[in-house]
Amino acid sequence: MPDWSELKKIVDAHQTFVLTCHVRPDADALGSELALACLLQDLGKDVRIANPSNAPNTLEFLNNDELVSVLGQGIKSEEVLSADVHIILDTSAWSQLQGVGEVFRKTDAVKVVIDHHVSSDDLDAHDFKDTSAEATGALIYRFAKECGLPVSEKAAFYMFCAIATDTGWFRFPSVSSQTYRDIAEMIDLGVKPHLVYGELYERSSLARHHLSGRILQRITTIEKGLVSWTWVAREDFRETGAKPVDTEDLVNECLRVEGTKVAFIAVEQENGQVKFSFRARLGSNVAIIAEQFGGGGHTLAAGAMLPGPLEKAKQQVLEAVIKSVAEQEGLSASNPA
Repeated sequence: MPDWSELKKIVDAHQTFVLTCHVRPDADALGSELALACLLQDLGKDVRIANPSNAPNTLEFLNNDELVSVLGQGIKSEEVLSADVHIILDTSAWSQLQGVGEVFRKTDAVKVVIDHHVSSDDLDAHDFKDTSAEATGALIYRFAKECGLPVSEKAAFYMFCAIATDTGWFRFPSVSSQTYRDIAEMIDLGVKPHLVYGELYERSSLARHHLSGRILQRITTIEKGLVSWTWVAREDFRETGAKPVDTEDLVNECLRVEGTKVAFIAVEQENGQVKFSFRARLGSNVAIIAEQFGGGGHTLAAGAMLPGPLEKAKQQVLEAVIKSVAEQEGLSASNPA
């Protein structure tokens, strides 16, 4: 458990804060930023959020107050440079910060990392990490509780969204009895789970369902059924009208296949790069696979971005996955072709 009193000392000693998270922010990243912004604002601090890229449209409901800006769109580098403290949430990797990271490297501001991922760079920051935590949003809540900070209904809502999504609606192995105690307290503060669920999981477009059909049809198993995977090409988005964000969480459908221990999806991006999302069951490790390609994440959930073309990227990852699974399971690696 991080020593949250040290973070409280940093907060008490400074006035201006800039918060940021990883590129292509998810609900844990956004929820953590917004929850921490609420806590800091309630303490009378000046807070800005400057992210490296826009959030998906499906998460616009989190930014109703328009607190979240993208560097160069609503907040300038000069404004970031002038802040006393830079807080990086839900990542510990320079590559995930892109342009924001380049600005952060230029300053003498106090740097803080609040994260729960295993993969990590040296960001020259005060680290408040707990890799056993179910979500970064959970760490924000525990910081508030540990330091006696009041948690508003709005802040609790953001934390709830962060934890709910990063635990797959409380079904992943990272969930503990403490998770449910924290969630119960957020409900007592006014959060309504049925409304959160509707915002997160009941707003799918028809195009997403059509794309999902293609993705499900392509699921393939290898390595005696231990590995399940699928893929999406740029043409699929054009033909169905779906967007890359519509592939979120579909890798978990591969993990539903009986006997699967490792699953992944390859998603060709509009710029020709290929995004890989990996998932695993307890006893397997996909972070070590992602790290081979400059990515990272958790033992059971990780990701990486590879250069195209799609077929070459798929082959590279297939070889790495087969080798890794064979080593972890004590099998002889098969030929991915």
